[in-house]
Order: sequence, then C-alpha cells, then structure tokens
Amino acid sequence: MQRFNLFIHSHKGLKALLYDTGMSLLHTDFWNVEDSGRIILRMREIISLFGKHAYGEDCFVLAAVKKYEPSVGDAFEQDHAYGRELAEELSAILTAYEAAAVITDKVWVAEKINMAYNRFLVFHIEVMEKEEEVLMPILWRYYNDQELLNMKKQVLSKLPAPLHVKMNNWMLKGMNIGEIVGWLKNVERSNGEFIYEALLNSAEIALSWQRFDMVIKGLDEQIAAA
Repeated sequence: MQRFNLFIHSHKGLKALLYDTGMSLLHTDFWNVEDSGRIILRMREIISLFGKHAYGEDCFVLAAVKKYEPSVGDAFEQDHAYGRELAEELSAILTAYEAAAVITDKVWVAEKINMAYNRFLVFHIEVMEKEEEVLMPILWRYYNDQELLNMKKQVLSKLPAPLHVKMNNWMLKGMNIGEIVGWLKNVERSNGEFIYEALLNSAEIALSWQRFDMVIKGLDEQIAAA
C-alpha cells in the first residue's frame, strides 16, 4: 500500500521555485536596475518562504522525529540552521547591491549574488532529497497517514496567507497532471466547492493553457468514471 508522503508535493513546489528563479537570475541584466529589482524581490520572497517552511518543519516534523530518533532530528535541525546562515548571507548581499551608489559597484556585487544564490539552491535541493530519503521512512515507521497529513497541515499553517498562496502556485507548477487532478479532487471532497474553485482558478493562472487543459480533461475523466 502506498503511504502518504508529506514532503513530495511541497518539495516539488519549492524545487520549481528554486529552478525557475535560477533561470531568471541567469537572464537578469544587473546593469538594468528595474530588471535587477524584480529578481531581488523574488529572492527575498524565497528567503522568507524557505525560512517559514523550515520553521514549520522544525516545530512539527522534526519534533515528531526526535521523539523516537533524536540524533536524526538533531542532524536535520543543524541542516536547517546552516540553511538560515546561507539565507542571511544572500540577504546581506542583496542589501549591498541595493545600497551601492553607482551602477559599476552594483554589477560587481551582482557576481556575489549569483554565487550566493547557487549555494542556497544546491544546499536546499540536497536537504530536500535527504528529507525524502531519510526522514520519510522514519515517519512511516512511527506515524499513520492521518497523523502525517496533520503534520503537513501544521507546517503549512506557519506560512502567512500571501506566502501560502505563492506556495500553492509553485506546487501547481511543480506537480505532474495526475498529482494536480488528485489534489483538486481531494480538496473538493475535504474542503468543499468554494475552496476547490479557488484552487482551480489558481491552477488556471499558474499553468500554461496546455497543462491546464490536461487538468480539466483529467477532472472530467474522473467524473465520468464515478
């Protein structure tokens, strides 16, 4: 029987955000202050989102792991602490770019932005892989699926509403069509028509028209099979 994985969908969203931002960073012309302002705003949102997400995991997921496997929980808490150091480093460099008085100084700082963001990206990709490979089997060993679902809801509850909306959008971008259809149907069953319609509207905005069309066809197929 396939067990509930509390990491996979949120991690897909976070990975999609990291990868997309990495590509946007490659395309950014730091001689253009307006262009660079957009990528700096995106990276500040990433710093906030990853910080809140890690805090939620510390409070609920790692606390649950430490109840039975304290050394494993401690190791992942140290990972999260290092992630905060990388976030602080990146934030400081972004501030230095904004504070630079002349454009030549800004462009010089921009090279540091690229390096700091790459370190941030690589670290978080590796940590998410470790969480899925190491933490998930431990959680399956000690907790049932309903308890794991509750943990996921508790982690998401630590996100302020604007960041929660952004997280949903990136999850939609990162998930495959079958996962999106399943998520929508589960929301419809569990949360009612209003929340379902709101998430469906978010999907229409977040996805390309081709992918959204595939989602609608998938929903129609489930209705026909019911």
